[in-house]
Amino acid sequence: MATFTVWKFDSPEGADTASRILHDSASEHAIRIIDTAVVTWPEGAAKPTTRHGHQDEWRGTGWGAFWGLLLGSLFFAPVLGAAAGAAIGASTKAMAAVGIDKDQLNRIREGVTPGSSALFVVTEDGDLDRVGERFHGTHGKLVATNLTEAERSTLLETFD
Repeated sequence: MATFTVWKFDSPEGADTASRILHDSASEHAIRIIDTAVVTWPEGAAKPTTRHGHQDEWRGTGWGAFWGLLLGSLFFAPVLGAAAGAAIGASTKAMAAVGIDKDQLNRIREGVTPGSSALFVVTEDGDLDRVGERFHGTHGKLVATNLTEAERSTLLETFD
């Protein structure tokens, strides 16, 4: 089963560091990465920058559309006017179809601010103990996931 998680970091470099750790874990077969996106928002910048991981080239176009819709509506939609409402409404409906609810979208939008970064990850088949060991000291905070409450608790316990 695929799992979607978003990790927030209190520095613009935190998500890049976590992404490297995650990719190293995948190369050691501790987890299977379906795709990733990194959002970096340096202090003083008007808006964040985003990078899509393109993990799986044959599915890259589909993931590019997913990340574009999600990240575009979260960070780049117009601040005022009907266009913002329509974009947020469309993305909320599309994200709900894949298990990402409106509250999670709001937590992501409010949590990623200037001076921070976020790692958006879709994974499968992870050995949380092995991967979690590598993440100690990265100071990431889980802001959204489509895991069940029991799975979420295990994830937080492992990575906290």
